[in-house]
Amino acid sequence: MARQQRVTNLCNSLLQQLNDFDEESGAKPPLQLSPFRDISKANLQSKKPRDKKICNSLEDAVRRSGLQDGMTISFHHAFRGGDLTVNLVMAQIAAMGFKNLTLASSSLADCHSPLIEHIRNGVVTRIYTSGLRGPLAEEISRGLLREPVQVHSHGGRVNLVESGELSIDVAFLGVPACDEFGNANGFTGKACCGSLGYARVDAEHAKTVVLLTEDILPYPHHPLSICQDQVDLIVQVDRVGDAGKIGADATRMTTNPRELLIARRAAEVIINSGYFKQGFSMQTGTGGASLAVVRFLENKMRSQKITAGFALGGITAAMVDLHEKGLIEKLLDVQSFDSGAAASLARNPNHVEISANQYANFTSKGASVDHLDVVVLSALEIDTQFNINVLTGSDGVLRGASGGHCDTAAASKLSIIVAPLVRGRIPTIVEQVTTLITPGSSIDILVTDHGIAVNPARPELAERLQKAGMEIISIHDLYQRALVLTGKPKPIEFTDRVVAVVRYRDGSVIDVINQIKE
Repeated sequence: MARQQRVTNLCNSLLQQLNDFDEESGAKPPLQLSPFRDISKANLQSKKPRDKKICNSLEDAVRRSGLQDGMTISFHHAFRGGDLTVNLVMAQIAAMGFKNLTLASSSLADCHSPLIEHIRNGVVTRIYTSGLRGPLAEEISRGLLREPVQVHSHGGRVNLVESGELSIDVAFLGVPACDEFGNANGFTGKACCGSLGYARVDAEHAKTVVLLTEDILPYPHHPLSICQDQVDLIVQVDRVGDAGKIGADATRMTTNPRELLIARRAAEVIINSGYFKQGFSMQTGTGGASLAVVRFLENKMRSQKITAGFALGGITAAMVDLHEKGLIEKLLDVQSFDSGAAASLARNPNHVEISANQYANFTSKGASVDHLDVVVLSALEIDTQFNINVLTGSDGVLRGASGGHCDTAAASKLSIIVAPLVRGRIPTIVEQVTTLITPGSSIDILVTDHGIAVNPARPELAERLQKAGMEIISIHDLYQRALVLTGKPKPIEFTDRVVAVVRYRDGSVIDVINQIKE
């Protein structure tokens, strides 16, 4: 009782001081204290925290997450076309009767077609994503979803989360393995997906974080991508993803002669651009030609004794190969594009995982894209003003992703687009892009199989390339050449209904996509 009396006396003394402060200043006391009435009844700690995160089933995890109708749930896309987590969780949520949810996956792929029924049944009524493909994208293009999809870039997604527009209530994050407190990475375990750069943003900002994992390892699990103090609940499931499907067609290493020609020309552009020097940095986007550029840079890097300071973005086995040969000093990996990159992240100390915030959020305290010299990107369409479309096909249907396209193009010193002049009987160069993703002011050079065009805003680049003996052609001449080969395409017919809103990296609306007319 003596200890309790001392505590009571101390609290009373502090309360008196606070009251005196209140009377003198007129301000509200900053602290309210109340002594224990009976310390023997005080609930100082009634339960040990060990094992409290482990759930018996996915249904148990959903219930304990506090999910309610109308909330926002999120997922990451490190498994790309091999993702199993979204469909598994959504099937459980639908079975439990939840409705009117906002789905905020960092990207969606062909494998997510089961979402079609969840939209029809009212389980999902809004979507935020960087991309849409396959049957889901086709149905949304035809008006499946009542509200327009919000399409953002990778960096733009983080900005939307931090601004509060995209407020994540429950994040369901699939990881290969974690310990009983939730320490996890993407390269330990059978389903090795590599970097969890997109998942890390959700783990940091979601109100509740649920890990789905194939294996629970002894504590403490290390190295960490997601930390124990970010994780609320853990549920063990049979499979979270098929790692064998991470390297989809978009990340294949091409053997197509036309794509190899374009890649060789793009490498020559980099070499003669003025940015190819000791310590330069680079990123290559998805698509056969852009990924193949690194293959043609290797010999020049060796002969000129040039090493790159870092390679950025979605890291591929080709980048890993140059890193292990000593030609790239560091790899900054927001997403591992194939199994070779995922395995490298586990063994190479200079293969560094970064979050999407570190990668490309223009409002962050330091985005790596702002330190990027050269980026090589692909395009579905490019118009005579150098505007880029990577989201909708020639039929107006959603079939791509904004990804990091506008983030890297805007921030890099040199942005190069690689694309064939025509695909089949469809021109790649058009008078006006169907959907604007990256404005022409961010694009410096277009490399095609029929010639190289330089944005008139960068005359010094044209001068350097011409001085090196490279032929430059205007983008208007390339457009006319495409018309000779294909004729002028028939305009796509749309209805007045908007099915998707395209957001630029700062959150502003840069374009809208209308429902296709059938």
